[in-house]
Amino acid sequence: MKYVVSAAEMRAIDAATIDGIGLPGAVLMEVADAVVEEVGGQRGAVAVVAGAGNNGGDGYVVARVLRARGLEALVYQAARRGEVRGDALLHLLAYEQTGGMATSIAEPGELAEHKGAIQQAPVVVDALFGTGLARPVSGHLADVIEVMNRARGSVVSVDIPSGLSADSGAPLGVAVRAQRTVTMAFLKLGIAVAPGVARAGRVTVAEIGIPVALAQAHGIRVAVLEASDVLGALRRPELLDHKNRRGHVLVVAGSPGKRGAARLTSFAALRAGAGLSTLASDGGELAAPDPIMTAALDAEAPGAIDRLAALAEGKAAVAIGPGMAPGAGGKALVRAAIERLAVPLVLDADALNHLAGEAGLIARANTSVVITPHPGEAARLLGTTTAEVEADRVAAARSLAELTRAVVVLKGAGTLVCDGAVGDGFVTINPTGGPALATAGSGDVLTGVVAALVGQGHEAGEAARAAVYLHGLAGDLAAARIGPVGVTASDILESIPAAYSNLLPP
Repeated sequence: MKYVVSAAEMRAIDAATIDGIGLPGAVLMEVADAVVEEVGGQRGAVAVVAGAGNNGGDGYVVARVLRARGLEALVYQAARRGEVRGDALLHLLAYEQTGGMATSIAEPGELAEHKGAIQQAPVVVDALFGTGLARPVSGHLADVIEVMNRARGSVVSVDIPSGLSADSGAPLGVAVRAQRTVTMAFLKLGIAVAPGVARAGRVTVAEIGIPVALAQAHGIRVAVLEASDVLGALRRPELLDHKNRRGHVLVVAGSPGKRGAARLTSFAALRAGAGLSTLASDGGELAAPDPIMTAALDAEAPGAIDRLAALAEGKAAVAIGPGMAPGAGGKALVRAAIERLAVPLVLDADALNHLAGEAGLIARANTSVVITPHPGEAARLLGTTTAEVEADRVAAARSLAELTRAVVVLKGAGTLVCDGAVGDGFVTINPTGGPALATAGSGDVLTGVVAALVGQGHEAGEAARAAVYLHGLAGDLAAARIGPVGVTASDILESIPAAYSNLLPP
């Protein structure tokens, strides 16, 4: 896993590094040399927009390194010279001693005079604000950011795009839209989760010699998944395998007009390695692809709860919710599944809507539970708004995990997983998948993948993390094959075996 830090955690690690290990602050700023890679062989005057703090100091280093490599670089100071202090001032003086010039854009008139040169630069280096920004950007500095956002060339941000919250990724008034971000030592939370991830572009972590053990010692509780982290939950086929060894998944889903969701979930379980998949729904027009078995289960009929219990006997996992009917019978069925079943549960979509305002019931389950809400469903479970969930997705995932004691899969750009059964608040960010997953039915496919991996006997949190990684990779492969537009849930479904093979080659 790749650790992800908040602003406060990074300050603490910096202090421990400088004070305890002996790396001076000036050396830490030298990592801005990595920005040179983005410049490549381009020619022309690179515009470096520098602020007053340490992030501005990084900008002076970048400008000096560019000049040393024979490239023209011009620094535009968005702060008065007297405001530049400490290490940043040392780097400004070093830049000037090598013949570099710093042009002031600290006043509106100066910005108006030089904005054309900045916007016409082949590359703009954003070194205005760093991770310490905690207030909304307004006035003249907001205008400076807008000038960078109108640049014709690529924008490279140092550490974090200026104006983003380092903790939530939310723009603080206005924020830079970068094509690349070079961040120091560890990923910052604000560029690893939505919405900030969409403004950071391609992110490179510049190693500066801080030991990973130091991050562990500071109790970092967020990390980005890597392929090696999920291999333990992906079962390699064995010569003596048979269908019952691979698990039998029961999918309780579908209703008139929503049959597709149920079929996608049922089939995805098979594509992800389940040996058997049974779709249970009301008997009207209950059709499924040939490999899927079907069973009648009318939530509104007498005896529906007993029927569910009977169907769950001998199953390895039960997935409930995709396309489920919204009536009182469905609500009773979901509650009964939580209270009566001893089979691992995966709750999604309408099963979660049936629990709106009553998410605490999930904590009463007699078995492991994985819930897979999108932000709207998460908001209903928490009794808040979608906007509030999206404003701090990590906090929302932790709150939901604490409330439900379930494994929470908060879907979206960089899907989050937080295991409420463990209760330590550790959150993983999934790096796979992208716009290809933004299609109807994608979440239904994920539910089937989670159920398949849980049903193969893996611990629920481990299974959920592997499922989101595998599902996202299937979306990536589908997009590579079809193109960035037009990928459907069925395409993602069909790409699951290839994704599986990509992670576990024969």
